[in-house]
Amino acid sequence: MRYPLVMANWKLNGSKYMVHNLIAMLRNKLSSVVDCDIAIAPPVIYLNLAKYHLAGSQISLGAQDVDTHIVGAYTGEVSAEMLKDIGAKYIIIGHSERRTFHQESDEYIAEKFAVLKETELVPVLCIGESEAENKAGQTEAVCASQIDVVLNRLSVKAFNKAVIAYEPIWAIGTGRFAIPSQVQAVHKFIRNHIAKHDNAVAQQVIIQYGGSVNAGNAAEFFMQPDIDGALVGGASLQADSFALIVKAAAQAKQD
Repeated sequence: MRYPLVMANWKLNGSKYMVHNLIAMLRNKLSSVVDCDIAIAPPVIYLNLAKYHLAGSQISLGAQDVDTHIVGAYTGEVSAEMLKDIGAKYIIIGHSERRTFHQESDEYIAEKFAVLKETELVPVLCIGESEAENKAGQTEAVCASQIDVVLNRLSVKAFNKAVIAYEPIWAIGTGRFAIPSQVQAVHKFIRNHIAKHDNAVAQQVIIQYGGSVNAGNAAEFFMQPDIDGALVGGASLQADSFALIVKAAAQAKQD
């Protein structure tokens, strides 16, 4: 049985005050939620503070990225071992903003995936097509190619206890989002693509949706059978909005 995962990606937002207050409000609003896993990925500088404020709650700590190296002369980087040591569990890799602004390739992202699996952390692999690729009918081909790099490097078993976040680039931070049936079709394709290699792995892998998910549209997405929660950007910066999204995911599981 798959439990949805709703994960907050705070991106380049935060302060000590925000960490304290937002987590305090979420702990209060989400204390009774069951049937949904919850995680928060603050900027790396606030990971330890977030861990302190999350202690004793059902909310897991996540991180927004990881380096491919474990130790060495790599100024400014953060290793998987460091993230594990600080208490992080879910690690976002391959986000479109990393692919775009840092020119991260599919191969480099697959290397990060491998390092996280070796360290027993949970990779949250972001995949998705651009607006031009979407209009050209290449959505499935792009998603398959981004997944295949991991499959070819590590085998399908690497997707055990892993997360895929389908985030169409044209819908991230734009206020635009695909209709639920369209997203479901892509999620079903992703699951079926993995099932070609191992159906058992495909049935347990969490496939989130991300792309301007908010409190008003989340429930429609979560009603779809292959949408297992969400990777939430802007809406995760407000306690009320994020709590409603989490509760919608939990309710859909119960229904």
